[in-house]
Amino acid sequence: MKQIKGRVAVVTGAASGIGRGMAEAFAAAGMKVVLSDVREEALMETVAAVAKLGEVRGIAADVSRAEDVQNLADRTLEAFGAVHVLCNNAGVASSKSLLWESSLEEWRWHLDVMVMGVVHGIRSFVPVMLAQCDEGHVVNTASMGGLITGSDSQAIYMTAKHGVVALSEALQDQLAQQGERVRSSVLCPGFVASEVFDNFETLKPDAVRSPTRTKEGQQIVDLEKKLLAAGKTAREAGEIVLQAIRDERFYVLTHPDWAYMVEGRMRAIVDGADPARPIPPIGEVFG
Repeated sequence: MKQIKGRVAVVTGAASGIGRGMAEAFAAAGMKVVLSDVREEALMETVAAVAKLGEVRGIAADVSRAEDVQNLADRTLEAFGAVHVLCNNAGVASSKSLLWESSLEEWRWHLDVMVMGVVHGIRSFVPVMLAQCDEGHVVNTASMGGLITGSDSQAIYMTAKHGVVALSEALQDQLAQQGERVRSSVLCPGFVASEVFDNFETLKPDAVRSPTRTKEGQQIVDLEKKLLAAGKTAREAGEIVLQAIRDERFYVLTHPDWAYMVEGRMRAIVDGADPARPIPPIGEVFG
């Protein structure tokens, strides 16, 4: 996407974390940005902060609800008359349950937010972007957990994120058949500072068990919070996404030095081996 300034971007899950980082990067680059999140109070606080960088709007939406995402699209067009960049970014942290012990409500919540949320975004925005006959770009947020496997504590989360990667690959293939104006990327971040675990506790349905319900679960969450806090800033991740849109790059890794874990998984597939259990370079994160 060659022209950035003056274009319209929509970012879901924008009240904090990577979503906020993308909104800040886009606004600072001269884009008009619509921030969306299910947490209305946090959204309005973020909108007020990002408004110092450029022209923004805040529209609350629950991406698991198709009607909410359609309303987001309609109101974006009412406000700005077009949409050029869509970031399907909203997501939730892993509940860390064993697959055979996870309730159906737990499965549905994760898949509805992280997979169907992307589906709803594609259905509501891509037809508009194609009809504009102009440059456009869709960014779907997956995770390094969408490219690797082997973490038994994040099984449901990784299932959802692998779905986002596959969905994004199919989207790019289908968009390419429509021409080159609208493209897509899949964002696979490593450790990026966010409030995802605190948000999990606030947003989870009653039927979804907290990962901190056990001492071991609390220890895992505490470690992961430290790893996220010690990783890249959300704004750094946002700038990486902005550059990927400019470069029209499909696979976007915030930590390209983690690619060895993807290679390890591919090697296990080719060899017919058990899934690899890759270990991120934790020592490097803490310096």
